[in-house]
Amino acid sequence: MTIKAVLFDFSGTLFRLEHDPSWLTGVTDHRGDPLDVEAQAELMRRMTAPVTLTVDLDDEHLHAWHHRDLDPTLHRKVYLEVLRQSGIPRVEQAKALYGKLVDPAAWTPYPDAGEVLRSVSSSGISVGVLSNIAFDIRPAFAEHGLDAFVDEFVLSYEVGAIKPDPEVFRIALDRLGVAAEHTLMVGDSEEADGGAARLGCAFALVDPLPTAVRTDGLLTALREHSVL
Repeated sequence: MTIKAVLFDFSGTLFRLEHDPSWLTGVTDHRGDPLDVEAQAELMRRMTAPVTLTVDLDDEHLHAWHHRDLDPTLHRKVYLEVLRQSGIPRVEQAKALYGKLVDPAAWTPYPDAGEVLRSVSSSGISVGVLSNIAFDIRPAFAEHGLDAFVDEFVLSYEVGAIKPDPEVFRIALDRLGVAAEHTLMVGDSEEADGGAARLGCAFALVDPLPTAVRTDGLLTALREHSVL
C-alpha cells in the first residue's frame, strides 16, 4: 500500500493534557480538604478519557455525554457534572478546571510530534488532523509552529459527525482528496480511530501515555507502516 495521506487524532496521539499541579492549587473536595495525589490523578483521567464514561449520569447528562463532541454547550455541561461527581463540588473551581481542558495552550505535544508532522508533510504526503472535540485546537498547533504542516483540520463539532462514524472519515478523505486505501489513520483509540479501517484505511494504534514516557510512539507507528 502506498500511503498518500496520514490522518492523526489529537488527544493522546499528537498532544496530551498533562497534569499541571498548579491547576489544583486551592481546589478542595466536598469536605473542604485539598485533593490527595490519587484524587488528582483520577480527576485528570476523567477529564481526558476519550471514550470511557467514568461516572453515573442521569438521562439529561447522559445525552450530553453522547453528544458532547458535537456541541460545545453540551460538552461544558457534562464535564462540569463529571467534575462535580469527581469531588469538585464548588462550581467556580469546576469551571476553572474545565477552562484548562478546553484551552489549547494547556495541551502539550508529544516529543516526536513536530518531527513527524514536518517529515510527513515535507515528503509530499497530505496531513490531516481528525478529532472528536468540542473546541478549536488549531491554536495549539500554531503555538508550537506545527500548523504549517497540517493540510486539513476535521473537528467533530464543526462537521457534525464523530468517530467512529464512517461519515467523519469520508469528510477527511474528501478534503484531502485521497482514497481510503492510500490513507493511514493514527490514533490512541481502537474503538474510535480504528473505525477508519472499515473504509479501507490502514490504522496505527499509539498508547496515550504521558509525553515524558512516550517519546517516539508516533515515529515508531509511521515507520512500521513505511511512511518514514
